[in-house]
Amino acid sequence: MDSLLFLCARRVVDHRPLPALPADLYHVLFQAAFLDGRTLVLRDLVATWPFPLLHLQRLVGHRQVLRDHPCNLCVQAVIQAVVAQLRQELEKPECNFSLRMLDMTGLSDSVAGRTTTGLSVWSSTKALAKACVKASKQQREFQRRRSKRHKGRSGAATAAATSALQPPGVDVHTDLFVDRRTYKILRDALQAGAASPLRLKCREFKAVDISASEIVTLLESLDPSCLRRVELCFNNLGLSGLSVILPHLSRFPELRSLKVRYSNVDVRHLMPKSAMRIRSVARQLGMLPSLRELNLGSSQLSGNLRQILCDLQAPLESLELAFCSLVPADLAFLTQSIHAPALKKLDLSGHDFSQGLLEPLRLLLEETSASLLHLDLMDCYMDDSNLEVLLPTLLRCSRLRFLGLYGNSLSTAALKDLLQKTLELVDLHVVVYPVPEDCYKPDQQESGWDFVVDKELLTAATAEISQILENSGRTDLVWTYNPCVHGALDYFSL
Repeated sequence: MDSLLFLCARRVVDHRPLPALPADLYHVLFQAAFLDGRTLVLRDLVATWPFPLLHLQRLVGHRQVLRDHPCNLCVQAVIQAVVAQLRQELEKPECNFSLRMLDMTGLSDSVAGRTTTGLSVWSSTKALAKACVKASKQQREFQRRRSKRHKGRSGAATAAATSALQPPGVDVHTDLFVDRRTYKILRDALQAGAASPLRLKCREFKAVDISASEIVTLLESLDPSCLRRVELCFNNLGLSGLSVILPHLSRFPELRSLKVRYSNVDVRHLMPKSAMRIRSVARQLGMLPSLRELNLGSSQLSGNLRQILCDLQAPLESLELAFCSLVPADLAFLTQSIHAPALKKLDLSGHDFSQGLLEPLRLLLEETSASLLHLDLMDCYMDDSNLEVLLPTLLRCSRLRFLGLYGNSLSTAALKDLLQKTLELVDLHVVVYPVPEDCYKPDQQESGWDFVVDKELLTAATAEISQILENSGRTDLVWTYNPCVHGALDYFSL
């Protein structure tokens, strides 16, 4: 329920121009204007913002608000107001603006097209990049005009005068998402660098479907001070492309997370040249002292996990190896490594644990049990008997918060047994379970017989699960068969 103060703020932002306002009302007025889509009022508030920092997410609420609210125009209004402020500072040095940092981190991580109204990192990246280029152009034009007015002065005197009048500008802390559509404008924005009045400070960098050389160009232009995550996916890098990129990551002292997914990294068939590249990749990973999260999803690593991880200086806390074609030797290495006792998040989805990998998995979970918070074992071909083998070890994972079992062949009875026994895990809050195998029925299709979900049976099974939860009093525990409802825990929230 909205507070009385917020309801009053909504009435105030209904009218423009705003009256003179005390500084302590700016935050609630900004929130009301943003959530009500009052773009002109937002521009007015930014133009007179009385604080050095404007942190967007803290002002307007959680990611869900940003994801579901039609706020692209509001964010663009904020950015445009900052650019207008910078222009004012250039043309009227007597202007006394307080805002020096705009923080746009923590926005929705959906890519363009995934939501119809909510904000995406892609759209905010594009808007910010255009704003940076515009602000740089404004500054050059101002300097050119000023240079013409001072033609009679010496070049050194003119440069000194221009530098003395240069306003301090605004730093924008943000997460950046780049693909082929935004590469050129983002490159131009980043290459303006520290000389630009609007400077991008990237916290998380995600690149999709661009080349290794283009990724390197952008990385070389990023401010090294605050980058904590790099995510590269669908870039077709291969081992050679990855070895080109990794040396450029060592300049980021705060880099804690590296995700390389769906990038055609295949080390299954070793040739002398590829063996050298693996050693090179391992050495370069070892040169990232702050690295704590590594995601190599859909890389083909069979038997080579030791070679990839052997040079890491400190234990990983999050390791995602979904669909990586791991073999028992890979899990055995991981069990004996420095990483196992430190792991908070482990994703081994997409591996066949119905036979030879089951015991290595159990031994690995024994080693991670004291630290593990998040475990993904989706699409792992597990049946009731496999789950029965793992269950005692799962129950030792006393800090577990998330368990993903979607896509396995488990019965309603096995799931009910799992639920009843894991009620003792007091930190467990989300379990993503598969549609029980006994909730399918045969169905004749044009191509032959298939199995489809029997909605009545599924409804009955979910009702039984809900009843157990209700009887247990664990209202905080969510059991769902929809893998999209509750996203995976992010490493930085663990």
